[in-house]
Amino acid sequence: MNYKIFAPNRITGSVYLPLSKSISNRALIIGALSGYDIEPCNVAKCDDTDAMLAALSDKSAKKVNIGAAGTAMRFLTAYFSVQAGREVLLDGSERMRHRPIGVLVDALRACGAEIEYVGEDGFPPLRIKGTHLKANVIQIPGNVSSQYISAILMISPVIEGLERVSLTGDVISRPYIDMTLELMRKSGINTQWDGNDIVFEREACYKPKPFFIESDWSAASYWFEIVSLLPKSNITLFHLLSPQGSVQGDSAVAKIFEQFGVRLVTGGSGSDVLSDATTLKVADFLSVDLKETPDLAQTVVVTSCLLDIPFHITGLQTLKIKETDRIEALRTQLRKMGYVLKVGNNFSLSWDGTKCECEDVIRIDTFDDHRMAMAFAPAAIKFPGIIINNVEVVSKSYPLYWTDLQNAGFTLNEVE
Repeated sequence: MNYKIFAPNRITGSVYLPLSKSISNRALIIGALSGYDIEPCNVAKCDDTDAMLAALSDKSAKKVNIGAAGTAMRFLTAYFSVQAGREVLLDGSERMRHRPIGVLVDALRACGAEIEYVGEDGFPPLRIKGTHLKANVIQIPGNVSSQYISAILMISPVIEGLERVSLTGDVISRPYIDMTLELMRKSGINTQWDGNDIVFEREACYKPKPFFIESDWSAASYWFEIVSLLPKSNITLFHLLSPQGSVQGDSAVAKIFEQFGVRLVTGGSGSDVLSDATTLKVADFLSVDLKETPDLAQTVVVTSCLLDIPFHITGLQTLKIKETDRIEALRTQLRKMGYVLKVGNNFSLSWDGTKCECEDVIRIDTFDDHRMAMAFAPAAIKFPGIIINNVEVVSKSYPLYWTDLQNAGFTLNEVE
């Protein structure tokens, strides 16, 4: 299904954001390892979390297909490797079969994991025979994907003799690693950073405990984008923890969007996102490193273009192995709107203000990527009638996104 979208002149109101799928999927793995059954109603309701719930609930399944859920693929690879006596074929969508997983498999094999590539080496599907893992130190690159690291960390209490996980190279997306460590701490596993090493307490084990799942700051970012484009608008995002109180790295969006004239006021039962360019100076040029928060890239890049703010954005090395090659997707789709972006060799995107003629009918391809759909939909504010293809992709993380847009005053017309 495709939508032609028209935007209102301003928005006011409130939104109940989805719960964080990042926290939910970590809580589900830790819960499974600790023997605590987390109720499905207490976690995010989206495709990624549904895939994780399904995989963990059927204790006898010999084949598990997680579709396009990258987090589930990484976390379950580690989880199934320590389920002694169980053999599982772990598979996913066609795109998932082209998303690398060799770094994680190598680290697990070094501990004694029995994992076999069914197709191409380095990629799913995987045949995993659960067994007893043992290691003193695990080394894993820190500059590829934090999900590999989190997958290892969460099973660390059941790896015999493990004292530390050593991250080699530059550590990216550290807030996601810290999120994992904080959830582990709440379940009885204390750790500390020693340079690029994560050191564990000896003989610690998980203690069954309920989790509090926050509202999703990644989902909140699209409302920051909308408010930045519609002056004198405001929206209340219910149950969104303040950046200071949240374990989510993507809460950094609040600080970034101050440069777009957006002010966040927290308190009460929600967080008010206010368009207040009269008191916050809008940047003439945006320079930001998203190494720690790569999931904000599409929101920040699209907003910068729509506000005609030239930019140089770095730290995008993980974007090529997401649901799509997000760097190339941003470049090609923004060109349809007349923005000529440059891709740097150091995993950066920049725009110096250069424009080309935009297409008569702007139709945005989403490439099975939920964040492409959600980041580009607000472009209807500047390009009325923009078409977003395959709008169903938002079910991966924010199934009610289109409903929430309609409630805020956007018009969605289904088109061929």
